[in-house]
Amino acid sequence: MMSNHHQSVMFNESIDALNIKTDGIYIDATFGRGGHAQGILNKLGEQGKLISFDQDISAIECAHKNFTDNRLTLIHSAFSNMLSIITQQGLIGKIDGILMDLGVSSPQLDNAQRGFSFKADGPLDMRMNQTRGISAAQWLKSANEKEIANVIYQFGDEKKSRHIATKIKKYQQNHTLETTLALANIVSEVVKGQKNKHPATRTFQAIRIFINQELKQLEDVLKQSKDILSKHGRLSIISFHSIEDRIVKRFIQTNSRQKTLPKGLPIIEHKTEKTCLKDLGKHFASKAEISSNARARSAILRVASKN
Repeated sequence: MMSNHHQSVMFNESIDALNIKTDGIYIDATFGRGGHAQGILNKLGEQGKLISFDQDISAIECAHKNFTDNRLTLIHSAFSNMLSIITQQGLIGKIDGILMDLGVSSPQLDNAQRGFSFKADGPLDMRMNQTRGISAAQWLKSANEKEIANVIYQFGDEKKSRHIATKIKKYQQNHTLETTLALANIVSEVVKGQKNKHPATRTFQAIRIFINQELKQLEDVLKQSKDILSKHGRLSIISFHSIEDRIVKRFIQTNSRQKTLPKGLPIIEHKTEKTCLKDLGKHFASKAEISSNARARSAILRVASKN
């Protein structure tokens, strides 16, 4: 049974991209509220299997309440641990497809207590896995002005990152920065709002990415996927901002482009290295989907298969 609290972006496109075999083994790397997982299960036969990862314990708890399918295995872990877990299960090279829906799910954004939202007040947490690591508030308290500015610029493409960092440290001289609205108000004093975009969007994105090490985890799991996937196994990856998409694009292009091996050794001279992946292109949400789901506006789906 699927929870209806989250509207999965490019639902049909991302699942169709997996080219699902009824008896195949698939991975949903970001379970969320189970939208894509249910879509995959609907296409699997009795012998098919789905392994779902999520580092958010609330997502795992929701899955246990709403899913009773014995073809589904739930893993409470960051997807960057995928290789070791799949190795333990004896499934290396046997996975027919991996689906990744990156970013924050609607239930996480809607729950003010998680600290992701700049529209509702709550504790400044931002951890995907609240059982590990430090919160955004703790990091902002310990980090210096330069560190904060670098994170906001690097992971948020925010041009006014230095001014924001200065404002944050100045605020902390007389106040404890512990809530989302307090941070959002600080940023709003520096950054002008745009149509359909809150002034704090980039800053919140950047701090969230840093706190959860999202880009490092993405890079790790992409590298691991080359060993995890079976021959002709598919990658179906939805990203929601340009930094993530650049990483996915670069990974697919690098591993689908033939390279001439070094000359000088007679055995390999003039030969080319076989590519690992085949780039199957990118897709965008339809105008109809964008009109009904604003999250779809920035989404990019990239697809590849293992040679």
